[in-house]
Amino acid sequence: MHLARGLTQSGTRPMNASPSVIDTLTHLISIPSVNPNYSGGSGEGEIGQWVFDFFERKNLQVVKQPIETGRFNVIVRIPGRTSNRRIVFEAHLDTVSAEGMTIAPFCPKLEGGRIYGRGACDTKAGLSAMMHAMVELSNQRCDCEVWLAATVDEEYSYRGVAGFCEQHKKFDAAVIAEPTELRAIIASKGLLRCKIITKGTSAHSAKPHLGDNAILQMLPIIERLQLDAHQLQNTHHPLLGHATCNIGVIKGGIQINFVPDHCEIEIDRRLLPHETPFEIWEHYRNLVDEVMEHHSGIQAELLPPLLTDSPLSTDPDDHAVSTISQVLASHHLPTEPGGVPFCSDASKFGNLGIPSLIFGPGSIDQAHAAIEYVECEQVQKAVEIYRDFAINF
Repeated sequence: MHLARGLTQSGTRPMNASPSVIDTLTHLISIPSVNPNYSGGSGEGEIGQWVFDFFERKNLQVVKQPIETGRFNVIVRIPGRTSNRRIVFEAHLDTVSAEGMTIAPFCPKLEGGRIYGRGACDTKAGLSAMMHAMVELSNQRCDCEVWLAATVDEEYSYRGVAGFCEQHKKFDAAVIAEPTELRAIIASKGLLRCKIITKGTSAHSAKPHLGDNAILQMLPIIERLQLDAHQLQNTHHPLLGHATCNIGVIKGGIQINFVPDHCEIEIDRRLLPHETPFEIWEHYRNLVDEVMEHHSGIQAELLPPLLTDSPLSTDPDDHAVSTISQVLASHHLPTEPGGVPFCSDASKFGNLGIPSLIFGPGSIDQAHAAIEYVECEQVQKAVEIYRDFAINF
């Protein structure tokens, strides 16, 4: 059996898994593409070049779209019978950090019908499946144009998909590769990340009354945020449940014998489709103001957002949704569209009014995990579903 770069022979391939797509996935995992904004991040340059070369060898129309120095999207286009309709497949090239993994992150291992390694699930499995679907589609012209965008920076600030959407705004449907266990997703939560700071006065810890403790100032704000988070459970979305708020970071003080003059917290708020990042930021600004009104000694400020993302809500009656449901039925898979709590590149297409679906092999429970893997059978099945979606759209 041919072993692609870095593959450990700890088992055999499933009989129904295509060697070609599994070999491609193996190559992609073996190329470190940790987002450069994270620890150990080498960026997407090498993997982007590998994907570009893959399509050049297949004689497909492929170009690079520069995003910033050393980082570029790879864009592939297959002409259709008509040029007035087109769809886009999209998958990101970057991964999160490999720190904390308990397996070798970039030495892919095939065992028990699964392939292991950083990015196996999120989202190199979906990218590999889309790549092979494009090759198959190039041999039979569809009614519509079919594009593939392999983008950078999804795991940090979405600069890759933002750059793509800035230049290419007109598609009749978008399918975004994320681990959904081969379920069609039409709704996802949005995101607001922001920071609140309190300002005090430093003093020697032997005479704390001479100072103003910024950490203690933060306590009423945290209590108010927790009450607010509890009230979010009163609003329920049929596919997404309720909105959430998490205080993920707290920092304060310089050393133990100082009264701290500074404290900050970072909050992560997940939005429902009826909410916008700006109006929720305004809500938190008013919340901080209310706390200061009731506690005259508190000096607090809500800083501008660290990161925002809009929710996704695709019309369940849209042609893209009915098409993927029909394709899933033909493969004896669940057809009912669902929702997910995580963010993805899909919302950027949705913001342009493009009907967007999130769909791919693997489970989100394995994404970013210490032991990341994907079922090989799902990867092969995804090739067929992406292909059939384009043919039937």
